[in-house]
Amino acid sequence: MERKIRIDIAQLDHIVAPSTSSDRKVQIQLRKESIYLYRNQQLSKRLNTHISNHDFDQTSFGKPFLKSHSAFQFNHSHSQNYYALATSDRVQDLGVDVEDLDRKIRFESLAAHAFHPNELQKWQDLGQDVEYWFKVWTTKEAVLKASGLGIRLSLNTLDTQVDAIQDGGICQHPELGVFAYQNFNLAHCMLTVAWRSELSCKGFAFPRIEVIQH
Repeated sequence: MERKIRIDIAQLDHIVAPSTSSDRKVQIQLRKESIYLYRNQQLSKRLNTHISNHDFDQTSFGKPFLKSHSAFQFNHSHSQNYYALATSDRVQDLGVDVEDLDRKIRFESLAAHAFHPNELQKWQDLGQDVEYWFKVWTTKEAVLKASGLGIRLSLNTLDTQVDAIQDGGICQHPELGVFAYQNFNLAHCMLTVAWRSELSCKGFAFPRIEVIQH
């Protein structure tokens, strides 16, 4: 069976209805509930069965999985404007991250804190290219989410090996193992998906990745 990853991406304002409350905590909670409802609807379609919040459990590090479909891989992410859901039943340890390319960021300070020295040097050699910054950032997030460790690992210890021209690659870390990733510049956002891989010919044979924009 073909190895395949499907990524559904939608504008967040198509998922989250405008809140009439002036309470920020209420707004955040309503957004969270809307995102989870949309996630469950998409997973229900993919698995041809009803999925609700009660069908999920978490690993010891907090990564969610479906109790009745433990082999089915999924991961989701949202930015201020976009939501992405990655799914697969043929790859192991899936992670995804999406970031708005017009997001206001303190690029230099975040890079100094989170980038591996090799990444920081390459970014500076590229004249602090914004697209490269987002490729590195989303790759770090996707790999850490795929591994399940999340922010428990210092970001600057992971060298993603991101290339300015190529939109995908393989990286490794002694605490994480080996992960492959693919970057997508979708004009208004940077999307990266990552999955567990290996340093071999098999590892460099990427699955087919289908990005569906709603």
